[in-house]
Amino acid sequence: MKLRRMSSLAAACALALVLAAVPWLPGDARAAETVFPVGSRIGLVPPAGMQAAKGFPGFENDGRNAFIRLIAMPAQAFGEIERTMTNEAIRKQGMAVEKREQVKFGNGHAILVVANQNTPNGRIKKWLMIAPLEGMTAMASFEMLAKPPLPYGDAEIRTAFTTLVARDKIPDAEQLSLVPFKIGDTAGLRLVRVVPGVAAQFTDGPKDSIEAGEQPHLVIAAAPGGPRQQNDRDQFARNVLSGLPPLKDVRVVSSESMRIGGQPGHEVRAQGKDPQNGSEIEIVQWLRFGSGAYLRILGLGPKENWTATFMRFRAVRDGLEPR
Repeated sequence: MKLRRMSSLAAACALALVLAAVPWLPGDARAAETVFPVGSRIGLVPPAGMQAAKGFPGFENDGRNAFIRLIAMPAQAFGEIERTMTNEAIRKQGMAVEKREQVKFGNGHAILVVANQNTPNGRIKKWLMIAPLEGMTAMASFEMLAKPPLPYGDAEIRTAFTTLVARDKIPDAEQLSLVPFKIGDTAGLRLVRVVPGVAAQFTDGPKDSIEAGEQPHLVIAAAPGGPRQQNDRDQFARNVLSGLPPLKDVRVVSSESMRIGGQPGHEVRAQGKDPQNGSEIEIVQWLRFGSGAYLRILGLGPKENWTATFMRFRAVRDGLEPR
C-alpha cells in the first residue's frame, strides 16, 4: 500500500477538530520560491526533489516515498489544537510522540510534533507543524518511511515548514480547473466557491449566500447517474428541482426536453417567492445528460430584470464542455 493512502496525523487531527494571509518571512527571493499546490491557499518552499502533488493538496517525492500534506483550517482552530492535541490524544491515533516543542513563527509560535507509527509496510516517521497564519491555521504533515537512509533530514523538513505562507485568494481559473467541466463564458458572473470534483457557484452581487430575492445565483454541478430513457427525464428533472434552496410557493411553469451542447437535455422553468420578504423569484434548471452522469445548471434570481439574467445564465450553459 502506498504511503499516501495511510492515515496521517494531519488528517486525523483535521477531522477531529473540524468543529488569507501574508508571508512573515522577509525577502522577495524566498517568497518567489514558494509553491502553492493547485486549489490550496497554503504553500511553502518544498525540499529538493519534491513537486506539487496531483492527488492531494501538498507535495510528493513518490520515488522516495515522501509526502507533505497541507490542510487549511479556521484561525480559531490553532488554540483548540494546542489545547487538545496532547501526546495522549496522538497515541490514541496509533502514533508515538518522539518530540514535541514550540517553535518561533512570525510574531508568535507554532507547534511542532515528531512522531512514529508502525504500519504493515514498515515504520513511518512524521513531522507535524500547526502554525497560525493571518486569518487561518495551517497544518503541514511531512511523512516518510523510517528506513535508513532517510531521504530527508530533520533540518531540511524544519526549514521547509518555516516557509509556510498563505495567499489571500486562489485565482478563479485555478479553482475552476478542479471541477469536471470547462466554463467557456462566465457572462460576467462572479465565482463564489468551488467544490472540487463536483460544483461551482456564481453570483451577480455582493453577497455569497444564496438569497435569491436580492441577487441572481447560478450553480453548476456534475453528478453520477441520470435516466437513460427520454420518457423518464421529465419526472427526474422535477425530482431534482425539489432540492432547491428554501423558497416558498414554488410551482413549475414549464418542463420540456431539448438538446444542450449537442447532448440530450431537459429544461424546467419555475417560480417561487423569497421566504423572508415574499418577493417573486424566477428559476431555471437545465439538465444535460451524458454517459453515466449528468450536469445540472440551476439559476435563480429576482423577477425584476429576469430576461437579462436568463440570457446570461444561458450563455454560461452554452459554453460548458466536459473536461
